[in-house]
Order: sequence, then structure tokens, then C-alpha cells
Amino acid sequence: MTSLLRLACLVSASLTLAGCGLQPMYAGGSHGTVAQTLSGIEVGQIAGQQGWLMRNALLDRLGANSQGSARYRLDVLLDDQITGFGIRSNNTVTRERRTLRARFKLVDTSNQAVLLDTTAQSDAGIDVVTSEYAVIAAEQTALERLSGEVADQIVTRVALYARRHPPAE
Repeated sequence: MTSLLRLACLVSASLTLAGCGLQPMYAGGSHGTVAQTLSGIEVGQIAGQQGWLMRNALLDRLGANSQGSARYRLDVLLDDQITGFGIRSNNTVTRERRTLRARFKLVDTSNQAVLLDTTAQSDAGIDVVTSEYAVIAAEQTALERLSGEVADQIVTRVALYARRHPPAE
């Protein structure tokens, strides 16, 4: 009797999900609308070490091809801040928060129209220890991780835009 109940629940759940209207983001694989849009994005230069990390993370995630002219351009402006908090009795910082914020614009290269203009951000906590080398290494590791997290957010938002606004053929 238990297997019959499980089967009924499975059929019920399948029918419910089938009618919800959800569709896969990357339908069509590499030939789908979203994948084609993402691969047609040129990532502009971004200043500084943070910019180099962010640009490489974006290029990895977009799968952008560097051949020919891109249909879209992604302009990114970064704001990287480290804030100390958690003060000891001798006025030294015990903890830091590194925040990486990216303001990004998706631009149609054919007419320079801004299609998407928004921000993405992430932050990480860093313990401040007595070894200056360890703190610098922790700050660098946090920046590398934050670059990946913010790049994921940017690509997700661009993919959602591409899904909702397929390019005219």
C-alpha cells in the first residue's frame, strides 16, 4: 500500500510541476537564446587587480568568443572596500569585512543603447591575526572568492535579461 501512495504522490507532483510554466534557462544548449547572447558579450577592460580578476571570472563564465565583433558589451565599474571592526582594548582591529560591489551595464554595440544597468555585490569576513602576511593572504583570497561570486551574479542577471528579451533576428 505504501508504494501505491508514493506512486500517487509522484504522479500528483509531476502534474503540478508540468503546469507551473517553468522553463529551463539554457534551453537549446549552446544554440539557445541565452547561450548565444552570453557568448556574444565583450567584456570591457576593468581597472586594477580587482578588475583583472573580475574580467577573467566574467570571461570564464560567459564563454565569450573573442573572434569578430560582439553584439553586446559589458561595462563594469568596481568598488572594493575593506572595513575594520571588532576593536581590542589596545585599539587594534580584530575583524575586517571586504565588500566588492560592481555596477555593470549591458550595452548593445549596434546602437550603444544601455539594456541593463544594475549592481551586484558580495562581502566576506576576515580575521585579523598577528601575522601581517596571513592577513594580506586572507584579504587576497577573499578578493578572489568575491570576484567569482559577483561574476556569477552578473552572468545570472544578464542571462535572465536574455531569457526575457530575446534578440530580434
